[in-house]
Amino acid sequence: MALYEVLHDTTYHYDSAVSLSQQIAHLRPRESAGQRTLAHRLEISPVPAQRSERRDFFGNPVTAFALHAPHRELAVRARSRIRVEPPTWPEPAKSPPWEAARDRLRDGLSGHAPLRADARDAGQYRFASPFVVLGDEAARYADYALESFTPGRPVLEALLALSARIHADFQFDPAATRVATPVAEVFAARRGVCQDFSHLMIACLRALGLAARYVSGYLLTEPPPGQPRLIGADASHAWVALWCPGTGWVDVDPTNDLQPDSGHITLAWGRDYGDVCPLRGVILGGGGHRVDVAVTMMPVDEGEGALRAADAPD
Repeated sequence: MALYEVLHDTTYHYDSAVSLSQQIAHLRPRESAGQRTLAHRLEISPVPAQRSERRDFFGNPVTAFALHAPHRELAVRARSRIRVEPPTWPEPAKSPPWEAARDRLRDGLSGHAPLRADARDAGQYRFASPFVVLGDEAARYADYALESFTPGRPVLEALLALSARIHADFQFDPAATRVATPVAEVFAARRGVCQDFSHLMIACLRALGLAARYVSGYLLTEPPPGQPRLIGADASHAWVALWCPGTGWVDVDPTNDLQPDSGHITLAWGRDYGDVCPLRGVILGGGGHRVDVAVTMMPVDEGEGALRAADAPD
């Protein structure tokens, strides 16, 4: 097992006063079989007039808050301590043919066969979504995917092959895209960041009729040899999960061409980035703005204890 402390700081600087702000935060790590949040604290400045906790449609923990007093800056700090157990992924060659995974979902939706609860949940991730628009480009994504998803190939073997091709064919370039850059532009330019590569891979899988979801979280990065780990040098990360009959969801990280292990922390999952954006909302006023984001993911020892009393779980 691995134990981490994560600091995620987001600060909005506005050109003029904001008189009203309503925000939704996906900043508390999601609980799962291999991941447990031992402590979490969300600090917001100015102090919100209203604040509530809930689960969203996809089961992710959400904090909603509202500020009613004028402000020129909004600072949100999430501090979490998480224990992660390395997942054991199934043997790719022993997974069913990818056509069986596609047909299992298709038959259930057509009424020819009853779907188990996990397959019913997976079905919602087969279709286009706001950040994963298929449309006229669907055939191109399918053709690209079919180079890996050859007839009868085990679905997880094909999944890893597609991840390797995206990793090889696309260049990581933070300056190439924006948050809202369409998948079609990423596909044409062959460059982008983890969000783009995840959206592209999801588009390819959905174009084949498979169920794929977007996973947001953090990735432990290693500093250069001999250099200290820098505070705020990390960033949010994203990867993909595919539904496999008889197994459930299997994750893959196309940006790094690997399957997530104890160095990945899951925040939330949904159809695409729009469902799990760390912080989003609406404001009245403000004019232009600048946003600064700093993420620090630090391994800690069990003997270091929990967060300070002030940082106890909400």
